Amino acid sequence: MGPAQVRPAAISANGWGWRHSGRTVPAIQGLDLQIEPGERVLLLGPSGAGKSTFLHALAGVLGDEEDDADETGSLLIDGAAPREQRGRAGLMQQDPETQVVLSRVGDDVAFGAENLAVPRDDIWARVHEALDDVGLRTAAGDGLAMDHPTAALSGGQKQRLALAGILAMRPGLVLLDEPTANLDPAGVLEVRDAVRRCLEKTGATLVVVEHRVSVWKDLVDRIVVLQPGAAGGGVLLDGPPDQVLAEARSMLITAGVWVPGYVPRTRTRTTAEGPAELLLAAEHVAVSREKPRRRGFKSIPPIPVQAGVSAQVRAGRALTITGPNGAGKSTFALTMAGLLAPVAGKVSAAVELSEGAGIDPFKWKADQLISRIGTVFQEPEHQFVTGKVMDELMFGPRHLGRGEERVDELLERLRLTHLVDANPYTLSGGEKRRLSVATVLAAHPQVLVLDEPTFGQDANTWAELASFLSELLDQGTAVVSVTHDEEFSAVLGGMELRLDPATEAARQEAGAA
Repeated sequence: MGPAQVRPAAISANGWGWRHSGRTVPAIQGLDLQIEPGERVLLLGPSGAGKSTFLHALAGVLGDEEDDADETGSLLIDGAAPREQRGRAGLMQQDPETQVVLSRVGDDVAFGAENLAVPRDDIWARVHEALDDVGLRTAAGDGLAMDHPTAALSGGQKQRLALAGILAMRPGLVLLDEPTANLDPAGVLEVRDAVRRCLEKTGATLVVVEHRVSVWKDLVDRIVVLQPGAAGGGVLLDGPPDQVLAEARSMLITAGVWVPGYVPRTRTRTTAEGPAELLLAAEHVAVSREKPRRRGFKSIPPIPVQAGVSAQVRAGRALTITGPNGAGKSTFALTMAGLLAPVAGKVSAAVELSEGAGIDPFKWKADQLISRIGTVFQEPEHQFVTGKVMDELMFGPRHLGRGEERVDELLERLRLTHLVDANPYTLSGGEKRRLSVATVLAAHPQVLVLDEPTFGQDANTWAELASFLSELLDQGTAVVSVTHDEEFSAVLGGMELRLDPATEAARQEAGAA
């Protein structure tokens, strides 16, 4: 066994289930599943089938803050409960931003191994090896420097950095929860290929959750399909990838699985494209999430991530913002939405949108903003403010003194009716995304700004969400979306604004202006 190899883990689930605190229906139940050491498994199932719950349980982090959660059956790694051997499994999650802990690349990769009390000299040998394995730094010192700032990495680089941190821990079980959901196409391949290299080198067991099968199909040995706890739970299908996809294609499509070559049918828009009323305009805008710095009595503006961008948002029209990770798409969208002040240039609201509030959305009060421009963040948890799904949906209408007539429709259309009493933080990734969209729509905004609205959605909920937004466009709502999802963009139509990374000269010039 080479120095980089690990002892692959075995997984045994026997009648295992988990009910989250405050929920009446288990997230997952009746799971009987055996995974042999070194196997590579792709875990599929509709949104809410308990896939992420299963991965968090294997990582030993499930239910740390849930006092009245309920567990049934048994779940073991190498014959022991996962909580008793934390570190045996390494978990990589959906969002690249939330996994970066420290400000420098080397320190971030070392973090997990340090917490496992690995000797110092061994830690840094592992760090160099792990960075080499994921393609961020070679043994000869090429690539990223050890003190390279993590904040300067792209989304694909951050996911590979997270993978390097896991590898430095030398886990026998690698758990990937939608690891490419927020990445551009190039970043998806970067992460997938890095995982392939690492598994071939270490021999670790792999369990990956991903809605889109085509990315991982050729890397795994088995596909296991779960059905939701509300439908009885357990394993729906289990077998070699080609066999499962060939013999059960229609069943997988019915279950909402993104099988290769399949795009679900959606509503066709009825409004003809043509002139529409201008609501928002950005003129030669430079954007940054950093705040100005003080130097004596002087304010030093931040260096923007993107500069010189102009765009228009019109009633009943879609604007899709595309481009590679790290190009400033989300930052630009938040600036258009009035949540960030532009570093340079200006964002102006037209009379139809700004009446009684002024033309600068950044200066609007909260109630003026949420009734005019509703924003769905890339991280759904960032906009939850209550402990119950129904209270979350009612928050906007109550704050504005409006009726609640739309809440029941949103619950039904976005498949959240059975979760009205659940804590938003216990929902699956796809359910959290749909709830975040619903809470914004409940306030009836004239402009809707969505950041990666379709990540974590199975094919059925994707189609429902895309069709719903298509209806809103036909009713006159403007929809601005940041997305890598080409099929979603095609459903909404409208204009595309592609942002490529700004040149260093342009960023410096805009920051100095």
